[in-house]
Amino acid sequence: MFGRLGRVRPVHAVSALALSVALVLTAVSPAAAERKPTTAKFPPGFLWGVSMSGFQSEGSFPDSNWTRYAANPDAVEHPYGDSVDFRNRYPSDLNLAKGLGVDVFRTSVEWSRIEPRRGYRDPDAIAYYDDLIRQIRAKGMRPMLTLDHWVYPGWVADQGAWTNPRTQQDWLRNAQFVVNRYKDQDVIWITFNEASSYIYRELRFRPLDLGQMLTMRDALIKTHRAAYDMIHRVDPGAMVSSNVAYGSALNGLFDAALFNDVTDKLDFIGIDYYYGANLENLTAVHSLTGEFWRIDPEPEGLYYVLKNYQRRLPHLPVYIVEHGMPTDNGKPRPDGYTRTDHLRDHMYWIQRAMAEGVKMMGYNHWSLTDNYEWGSYRARFGLYTVDVLTDPSLTRRPTDGVPAYRSIIANNGVPSGYVPVRRPGWCSIEDPIATCFGTTPTPPAEYAVPR
Repeated sequence: MFGRLGRVRPVHAVSALALSVALVLTAVSPAAAERKPTTAKFPPGFLWGVSMSGFQSEGSFPDSNWTRYAANPDAVEHPYGDSVDFRNRYPSDLNLAKGLGVDVFRTSVEWSRIEPRRGYRDPDAIAYYDDLIRQIRAKGMRPMLTLDHWVYPGWVADQGAWTNPRTQQDWLRNAQFVVNRYKDQDVIWITFNEASSYIYRELRFRPLDLGQMLTMRDALIKTHRAAYDMIHRVDPGAMVSSNVAYGSALNGLFDAALFNDVTDKLDFIGIDYYYGANLENLTAVHSLTGEFWRIDPEPEGLYYVLKNYQRRLPHLPVYIVEHGMPTDNGKPRPDGYTRTDHLRDHMYWIQRAMAEGVKMMGYNHWSLTDNYEWGSYRARFGLYTVDVLTDPSLTRRPTDGVPAYRSIIANNGVPSGYVPVRRPGWCSIEDPIATCFGTTPTPPAEYAVPR
């Protein structure tokens, strides 16, 4: 999806932004009328959650494509090790999630654990996932389970992964086993996490040529469509989606990875949003160097992204499956912008979008704890920070985001008079028509800190 050292977003090139602006010069703005700066409270039944993934957090990981990629010192900044050892610490980590007041706990059920060898299902791995899901529910949370978060068994890698048609059937066989086992558990199912980033990662690490990349894209589309039908047959009434990575200037390309071809096989729009771009904020160029903590957030971009996807699929609710902010090894940002500011500012713009008709279903913060960001432990997204490289105890230490998120959940959002810390930038690529010509909605008062 994006731009962390593992979750990479392409650079939002100045030329692409300039082209977008030029294209609207002849357009008639549909947002010429000033809109009242109103916000809406989150609706009854709204789902607050946290997101993680198995490989990134569990540790003690069996042979897989990503254990192999992470073992190559020329390809990654840090070796994988045992990550934050969620595999052995999940009961206490689930207590941390429960303490936030969340309704949903998202993670992945890893195929590499379930079936480390073709045809052999590991009873210890199955017992682990059984207890994990049992404890999620016992603590009053709903499981959101991802069937594929970019990781597959080593034996699948050996047979050619997604360039071999056999992998589609192998994947569906495993997925049906998992869905059968956890049906009737009120699970929200995600088939593939961020197909665009999945393909990009394989292109970079496996690697793939152009033809193989297109073969993988076609395989993911076919497999999602088949999985959607299978899940509805096995677990009737369950909601199914595939979360799309928002990619700003290149979002059309990102959506083409899977989303555009499966809109009839989605029960909600799953969106991952981390940052955008405007003519006052082109810091996304730092994704070239992997310094994602140097990218300045664009909270108002989420407002435009939500409205855009809702316009495209007005019959579906919207779920923000991932959203968060990286820091550099847990250090404060030099500009003073905190995790609290980031959470509250984005909530404000989500509430603005809801006031203008976006049907929000849920929000997950990425992530509960720091974890392995696909090649590095430097970018830290956790509400609870963990110093994997220097702290053998892997102590979970709360950031300022913990009380902030807990308060947002308890109060059903930010109050109607909230003033965002970060002001909107001029001419956002998320909606150039509305933002380049002075019709962007503004917060209700002067900004507390005009960053």
